[in-house]
Amino acid sequence: MIIPIRCMSCGKPVAHLWETFKEKKEKGENLKKVLDQLGLERYCCRAMLLGQVDLIDTTAKFKKY
Repeated sequence: MIIPIRCMSCGKPVAHLWETFKEKKEKGENLKKVLDQLGLERYCCRAMLLGQVDLIDTTAKFKKY
């Protein structure tokens, strides 16, 4: 839902990279090159961004009890 602040495996901060990654992904750039430019070398950190599904807008439509 919301990008984790740190990688769950190694603990490297990744949340600050989400907006840049999302913008470049929407432009259609090569994801491998984008992740390399962002400095993500470990596969666990790459998986954090690649596997992220942005559902915050969908869940915001529902009421809280």
